[in-house]
Amino acid sequence: MSQLTVKVVNKVKEAEEIVSLELASVDGRPLPSFSAGAHIDVLIRDGLTRQYSLLNDSSEQHRYIIGVLRDPESRGGSVAVHDDINVGDTLEISAPKNHFELVQAKRTLLFAGGIGVTPLLCMARRLSTIDADFEMHYCTRSRERTAFFDAIKASKFADRVHFHFDNGDDAQKMDIKSLVANPDPGTHLYVCGPTGYIDYVINAAKEAGWPASQLHLEYFAAAEVDTSGDTSFEVKIASTGQVFTIPPDKPITQVLDEAGVFIPVSCEEGVCGTCLTRVLEGTPEHRDLYLTDAEHEANDQFTPCCSRSKSPMLVLDI
Repeated sequence: MSQLTVKVVNKVKEAEEIVSLELASVDGRPLPSFSAGAHIDVLIRDGLTRQYSLLNDSSEQHRYIIGVLRDPESRGGSVAVHDDINVGDTLEISAPKNHFELVQAKRTLLFAGGIGVTPLLCMARRLSTIDADFEMHYCTRSRERTAFFDAIKASKFADRVHFHFDNGDDAQKMDIKSLVANPDPGTHLYVCGPTGYIDYVINAAKEAGWPASQLHLEYFAAAEVDTSGDTSFEVKIASTGQVFTIPPDKPITQVLDEAGVFIPVSCEEGVCGTCLTRVLEGTPEHRDLYLTDAEHEANDQFTPCCSRSKSPMLVLDI
């Protein structure tokens, strides 16, 4: 990735099992600008890169702020952020990238589940700054697990944010059906959080008649995939003619990496799009959460970190 070196200038416990890191350039120069919904890749250590959304005001260039949940099923990233990264440390990060763009709309609905609040908080700040019409619903397990609660309560858009706690009384719980009951062509909906939460919101919106063009989502992790029926297939590298057999128990990227064919990989779950590769021949079996349904149907690109093949061979534009 295109790397920037930054210093950790602050680390704050924002809620139970959630910390934030404030990052600044090591030389005091402005950081690259970003837009609401953007994320950065953070090199935790060699071979371990993770994506984190930027949650601070998108007009700021003196710092980036990210929020990180300690994941009990962590593959090393979140635990390292919580336990090993401290104020004064330097990190290598990418310039901001945005696959979750905030589009201009008459009205905006924001739905945050847990740590999924990070990109939506940045969006709320931007919408508030331009005095746009928006409403935000923030769902967490409890008040103790609600990151940035005090900051939101103290913000000038506090009256537009509704908190919903799983352990609270029924009156404060989110009624998704009523919130999406009347789709309007001028309203756009954004949702980020655990896979189950995103599906809950999106399915309710679709059932209410919302068109896909007005629904925007960003997953943090992929759902479990049944791999019991996986079989082997072949991958051909267009530039060299090399052909590799992909066994049922290995991802394409691993086989190619072992053979010296490098494809950049980050999340390894088909969420981030880092490994996106063009397909010249063959039909991929898409298992990502990055591409849209229309892009899946086109079958001209896929995420080889997790996806496989429906055809005996895939020819890749590498």
